[in-house]
Parts: sequence; structure tokens; C-alpha cells
Amino acid sequence: MTSPLADRLRPVIPQDVVGQQHLLGEGKMLSKIISSKYIPNMIFYGPSGVGKTTVANIIANISDKKLYKLNATNCSVSDVKAIINDTECIDASNGILLYLDEIQNFNKKQQQSLLEVVENGRITLIASTTENPYFYVYNALLSRCTVFEFKPVDEDSIINALKRGVSILEKDYNKSIKVDNDAFLHLSATANGDVRKAINGLELAVLSNAVTDQNEIVVDLKTALEASQKSGFKFDKDGDSHYDILSAFQKSIRGSDPDAAIHYLARLVVGGDLASICRRLMVIASEDIGLAYPTAASIVKSCCDSALQLGFPEARIPLAQAVLLLATAPKSNSVVNAIDSAISDINSIDIGDIPAHLKDGHYEGAKKLGRAESYKYPHAYPNNYVKQQYLPDNLISKTYYKPGNNKNEQSANQFWKKIK
Repeated sequence: MTSPLADRLRPVIPQDVVGQQHLLGEGKMLSKIISSKYIPNMIFYGPSGVGKTTVANIIANISDKKLYKLNATNCSVSDVKAIINDTECIDASNGILLYLDEIQNFNKKQQQSLLEVVENGRITLIASTTENPYFYVYNALLSRCTVFEFKPVDEDSIINALKRGVSILEKDYNKSIKVDNDAFLHLSATANGDVRKAINGLELAVLSNAVTDQNEIVVDLKTALEASQKSGFKFDKDGDSHYDILSAFQKSIRGSDPDAAIHYLARLVVGGDLASICRRLMVIASEDIGLAYPTAASIVKSCCDSALQLGFPEARIPLAQAVLLLATAPKSNSVVNAIDSAISDINSIDIGDIPAHLKDGHYEGAKKLGRAESYKYPHAYPNNYVKQQYLPDNLISKTYYKPGNNKNEQSANQFWKKIK
């Protein structure tokens, strides 16, 4: 047992990789690439422990290229240049395969150092990253690579990997190892899609019971609970996952799914991101609910104010109230559509001048300029309304506000149709 179980369990052929069937299943693109042995420049994107390094190692083993490995967290441009210089060596006559882990930690200059050799084929690059490459990888380098997204591994696949691990550990300890089904389920569930984390938990659970005179090692749920870490929930206030959660949060409220909305709120609460929650809720109140339930905005503002004054953990309660209110409220996007349409016209067409009768007439000389002379004061007319032109001449036929199909807006719409 000279290396961790996770390393000894690392697959050496694509068929043994757990999960990632969307990439490695029969007929899938990455599977075809590996079979052809023609290796293009690639970027593997996905969370930790899902097989990025494993697949890169498999590709390196089936290629005839000389393999180099670098981690962008602790290497420099000089390290890259040293590898480039090796392309002239005899043992690199078939080319060099560079596996660059955590490429998001390379700055623009460091990434640019790879451009020429990647483009002319002297080096084949396989880079991996846990962050969205479309945000973190220099565009010129990104355009020369194919991006493959690795997904969190499902629990059933993780359990299959754990069972293979049990077989290896039985040989290591020369003992029978019995793992309860509940222990398997717990280890796989708390791994959050990370196979390596689940395997490390299994290894620790077995190790903690290995020193015994019994010929059988039993891993029950209690042991698994002690050996496993807290669920590997990923939250980075400045990272890609943060914006993914906020996006799912708003879309769940917009989609009127209170359960999903509360789930994503819980993620943000666990991440401690109070400011982003409040900001997003106040936007949603006007963007997605709007005039269908106008008082939602003031209620949400009150809940957010309470949350900011309380702080966590109590802040979760008024936040949950706001989320459930918005998720179950009638929906309308007429507000955001109206303002965005008006802004679009301002940015794209000649909007013309403000009508003279609407211009400011409260200064000396205004009448000489024809300002406000023919303005009609609506409150001086029945129902506080009088017909007159408000839009500029160039926009006279424009309709920006279109009432949503909800009781509140339709009622107001019918009222004004009657009045007008």
C-alpha cells in the first residue's frame, strides 16, 4: 500500500472510467478521439474528482508522444519554455503531449506562451480546469482547443467504484471487508459527484477498523459518517459556480417552482452570500413579478432589510419568506420588456425631440420659445385624463408597455380602455 487507494483505482482504459458516458460512451466524440489515437488540443472542464486527469493519462498512454505534466498553480513561463526546447530532442520526435492542470491559474502572458507551439503542432495540449474556460482561458488559445465538459459522477457509478475499491482493500489487508449498503449510499451521497473524495472516505473507514483480530472488517453507517467529510458543496463568490447558482435561483422563481427556489436559496445561504441574495431578490420582484403583484417589491425590500439587519443564521428566515412569496406570485415581465425596448430605440434609432408642449415652461422666455403653451393639465379634465401627444414625433406609433396576462394588469388595462 505505497499509494492512496484512489491512485491505485485509477482506470487505465476508457471503459473503466466511471461516469462521463456523454463523452466516453460508445460512439461519443472523445471516445472516437481516443480510439483514433489522433489527439487534438483539448481543454477538460469540470469539478474535481470526476476523471479529468484520469482520461488525460489514458490518452497519454495510448499516444506515442512524450508526456509532460505541469500544474499552473506552481509553474512559470520558463517551465513551459523548457518543454518547448525539448521538442528538438530525439525522444520527442513524435511530438510532445503537455498535460497542464488548473490552466485558469495561468495569466494571459503565460497562456500566450503556448500559442505558437500549439498551433504548429510541436506540442499537443491537454489542459484541465475547474472553472469555466470561456471565462478564464485566453480567447486565442481557447479557439485552438476543443472543450469537453466533465460532469459530476452519479451516485450509482460512485458506488461501483467503491465496490472495486473494496476488492483491492481486501487484498491489502488479507481480510474480508463488508460494507453496509447504507454506508455505500452515504459515502456516495456526501461526495457530491467527486469519486476521489468517496474513495478516500472508504479507505479511511476501512483503515479505522483494520487493527483488529477479527478476519472481517465491517464498515457500517456510523463508521462511514465518521470517515466522510461534509458534503463537498462548491461555492466561490468570485467563481463560475456562484453565477450558476444565482442563475438557477432566479430561473426557479421565474418558473414558479418554490421547492427548487428554496433549494438554491439554501445553497446561497450555506455560501454566506447575503448581499447577492438580497440584490437578486429585489431584481426578481420587478423583473419577473412586476405589475402582476406590484406590492411584492415592497414586501421583498422589507424582508431583505430584515435579513441584512439580522445577519446569518437568522437572515435565512425572511429570505425564505421573500423567495416563497415571489415563487408563488403571479408572473409578468411587462416591466423589463418595456424599459428594454425603450432603451433599445434610444441606442439604435433617431428618437426625435421632446414635444414642445411637454418641455419646461417655468422660466423667463419659455413662452417666446413656445414651451409648454398648449399643455393640457390632466387633473383639470374628467377622470383625470385628456388625450394629447406625449411621445416624440418619431416615436408616435411606438408601444413599449404591453400588459401581461394577469388579473392586475388586465384590470388596469380594461379601466384605461374604458376611460380613453
